[in-house]
Amino acid sequence: MLAACLEPLGLALGLAGSLLVMVACALPTWKVTAFVDSNIVVAQSTWDGLWMSCVVQSTGQMQCKVHDSVLALARDLQTARALTVASAVFGVAALAVTVAGAQCTTCISHEQLKARVVNAGGVLYIVSALCVLVPLCWMANNIIVDFHDPHVPPSKKREIGAAIYIGWAACALLLLGGTLLCCTFSRGARGAYPVGYAPTKSLASSGDFDKKHYV
Repeated sequence: MLAACLEPLGLALGLAGSLLVMVACALPTWKVTAFVDSNIVVAQSTWDGLWMSCVVQSTGQMQCKVHDSVLALARDLQTARALTVASAVFGVAALAVTVAGAQCTTCISHEQLKARVVNAGGVLYIVSALCVLVPLCWMANNIIVDFHDPHVPPSKKREIGAAIYIGWAACALLLLGGTLLCCTFSRGARGAYPVGYAPTKSLASSGDFDKKHYV
């Protein structure tokens, strides 16, 4: 059936998206130094992440410092922390729910219930994608606005880092995987009619088929 093909594909895309969300959450490259001066030869560059800030020297040496206080962070960083962690949690929950309802597992025996469980896993993947999309777009917008603001000094200007691009890729994978899993709940994907099997004929004590099965 079509569901047997959509489920593994949706599960793989959702799992890849969840892993990328965790990678983006851990990377310190959400904001990177913008080289806007005429002299691009600088001694160091600055990376800002959700959990730490790093200074990379021109020699390749890197020093990182964890943010001291959560309340002292900017509002977009605080929101990004909370929603990114929530997205990762929803991704793990979606994985567990989808595996429990997948056709290749025997955790649930009822076919209709398995379809509903897989559909719920797809919805959780979509929720995970929306949770990570909000901070990504908010922070990217703030970076672009500050970059074009003439009142912000060049040393304070930042550019969009690799972690935000990884987060956008994760969001796309989560949305696609969740949509595919939700599509498996349709009647056409699961089959319009359930497959029925005839009961097996019982054997008599002598080893022959019971006479009641003959007309």
